[in-house]
Amino acid sequence: MLKTQFRATAWLAACASAIALPAAADVTIGVVLPLTGPTSALGLQVQNGIKLWPDEIAGEKLKVIVMDDATDPTVAIRNTRRLVTEDKVDVIVGSAATPIALAMVDVALESKTPQLAVSPPPIPPGKETWTFRLAPSSATIAEAMFDHMQRQGIKTLGFLGYTDAYGESWLQDVSKMAADHGIALSAVERFQRTDNSVTGQSLKLVAANPDAVLIVASGSGAAMPHRAMVERGYKGKLYQTHAAASRDLLRVGGKALEGAYVLSGPAVVAEQLPADFPSKQAAMDYVQQYEAKYGPGTRNQFAAHAYDIQELLKHVIPMALQSAKPGTPEFRAALRDALEAMPELPVSQGMLDYTPSDHWGFSPKSTVVLKVVNGDWQLEPKD
Repeated sequence: MLKTQFRATAWLAACASAIALPAAADVTIGVVLPLTGPTSALGLQVQNGIKLWPDEIAGEKLKVIVMDDATDPTVAIRNTRRLVTEDKVDVIVGSAATPIALAMVDVALESKTPQLAVSPPPIPPGKETWTFRLAPSSATIAEAMFDHMQRQGIKTLGFLGYTDAYGESWLQDVSKMAADHGIALSAVERFQRTDNSVTGQSLKLVAANPDAVLIVASGSGAAMPHRAMVERGYKGKLYQTHAAASRDLLRVGGKALEGAYVLSGPAVVAEQLPADFPSKQAAMDYVQQYEAKYGPGTRNQFAAHAYDIQELLKHVIPMALQSAKPGTPEFRAALRDALEAMPELPVSQGMLDYTPSDHWGFSPKSTVVLKVVNGDWQLEPKD
C-alpha cells in the first residue's frame, strides 16, 4: 500500500510540473506492422486503432510513422533500424505478430528506445529492458483457461499450435501448468502459419481423443485448424487463445465455432462485463470510439491494444517532459522510467501495471473466457 501511494503521489507531482513546460518538439512514434503477408489482418486492425490517437499529448504534437513489415522478421528489423537511426523516434510500436515483435527487441535494446509490443513476445531474460507488452503473457491467459477447464471437469488436453515463437511460448507454459491443475497434456501437434491444411495433425488428435484441445493460432488463421477438428469428428471441447478473439475467427469459422471457448481481454465484450469490473469504463470508451468510426461490431483485440497505447502515452509523456525534450536519448530513457513508475492504469484490455521487474503488466484478473453462442461472444461467468 505504501509503495502504491508513493508511486501515485510522485506521479501526480511530476505530471503537474510537466504541464508548465513549454512545447519543445514533436514526439515521434515509429510503428512497424504486418500490413501485408499472412498476419496482415492483425496489422490492419492495429493501424485502425492508431487512427484514434489524438494529434497531440501534453502540448506536444504526435508524429506517427507507419511502416509495413510484410510479416517478415528481416523487413521488421530493417524498418526498425531506419526508424531509430534516421527518424530518431522516441517510441517504437510493433509488431502485431509475436515472432516479428521478438525480432524487433534487439533493435530497441541496442538503441535504447522504448518498444510497445502489441503482441506477446517471449523475451529472453536480460533483453526486455526497453520492451513493454500491450498483450498479456500466455501464462497469464493460461491461468484463466485452466481454471475454466477445471470447472468443466477436463482431465486430458491436446495441443494444436503454431511452430513459431507464439506457439512455443504457449506450449512451454501449458506443459508447465497443466499438471498443477490436474490436467494431463496427452497429445501435441504443430503447424506453420502458412499451412493451408492440418489434416494429419487433426486426425492424430481425434484418435488421441483428449477431453479438450487448445488451438494456438491468430486471427482468421485460427479458424482453419478449428474447422479441421470439427470436420474430422472431434466431440470434445475446443479452446482458442487471445490472439484468435476476433470477428474474423467467427466469420471464417462459421458454425464450426459454435460452443467453442476463446480466451480474451475484456474489450470485445465491454457491455457484458459486470458493473464492478475494474476496467469496464475504459473498455466501453474504446468500443464507443472505435465503432463510431468503423461501424457496429468491428471491435477487436488488436485495435484495443493500439487504443491502449494512447492511454499509456497520455500518462508517460507528461512525466518524461519533466526532465527531457523529445528527440533525445534522455527523453527515451525518461519514457521508459515513467512506464515502470506508472500506477496501475485501467485500459480497455484490463488493469495495466508495469514495474521494473514486470514488463507484461496484466494479471489473470484481466482475462475473460468467451463462449461462441449463435455466432457471437457470450461472457462465461468467473465462478
